[in-house]
Order: sequence, then C-alpha cells, then structure tokens
Amino acid sequence: MFRVWAKEIKKGKILRDTVVIDERENINRTKMVTDALFEVCNRFDLAVPVWLEHNINEFKYSAKTRFNSDNFMEEIEFDYLEFKVLEEVTGLVRR
Repeated sequence: MFRVWAKEIKKGKILRDTVVIDERENINRTKMVTDALFEVCNRFDLAVPVWLEHNINEFKYSAKTRFNSDNFMEEIEFDYLEFKVLEEVTGLVRR
C-alpha cells in the first residue's frame, strides 16, 4: 500500500487537502509517486508541477516536498503544495 497526503497551504493554513491511496502491487516507487501527483493535480484542477533538483533531493531524504510558484507554469492561488508519503509498504504477501 502507498498513501500520499497532499495539501495546499496559504499563510500557514490548509486550504484543501487530499489523500491518494495506491494498492497496486508490483509497481515501482517512482511510478506510484508520479501517479499520485497526477491524481492530486487532477483532484485540485492544477497543472502538474515541475520537479526541480531541490524537490528531488528533499523527497529522497524525507519522502516529502513542497511545490511553490517556481514549480508551476501557471499562477497559483496558494503559497505551496505539500506532497508527503504517509505510508509505503511493499512486498506484502496476502493470504
């Protein structure tokens, strides 16, 4: 199971948030992350942000990153989009 929590933040307040759950098996982590980000952007009606080098490094280290106006090609109405892995379980055997 793979769960991601995404939230739009403006002036320290959550404007909206969502949790994306992916229960597919045999999918690599990168695919799950990109699919979850696409799903978040679809739910929030946002363009998909660009992963900059600092986002990649931050995500590798802490499984969390923030996308601000530098990551979006269009103007955004919030300060940043926080994207965080809540749960990541791989290799489960279901009986």
